[in-house]
Amino acid sequence: MQIEALRDIVLEILDDMKAKDVVVLDVRGKTSITDIMIVASGTSDRHVKSIAQSVEFKAKQAGEMPLGTEGVEDGEWALVDLNGVVVHVMLPKVRDFYHLERLWSVDEVNSSGQSRESK
Repeated sequence: MQIEALRDIVLEILDDMKAKDVVVLDVRGKTSITDIMIVASGTSDRHVKSIAQSVEFKAKQAGEMPLGTEGVEDGEWALVDLNGVVVHVMLPKVRDFYHLERLWSVDEVNSSGQSRESK
């Protein structure tokens, strides 16, 4: 599956699951780990878990086997690695602490496709 199609599937899942503050980071040329990172917030540890589990389940349904998941049981920061797309779902306090968007210092694209330059 193409990266953009996988990204769109993930964004649809995040929207369906009512994830907050969804940001898409295009990190091509910045890292060999992945092409796209998607960062989103959940409103509670249970919400973070259910979003991550839904991403994993629906990716499998679409024929994309996740390379791995981390942190789903804790529910503070869950990561789903779909190879070309890595999804981070965090509680707001964890997201504020690590601020991955700033760490990667790339143009942020929100879920509606609008770009804003990170500082």
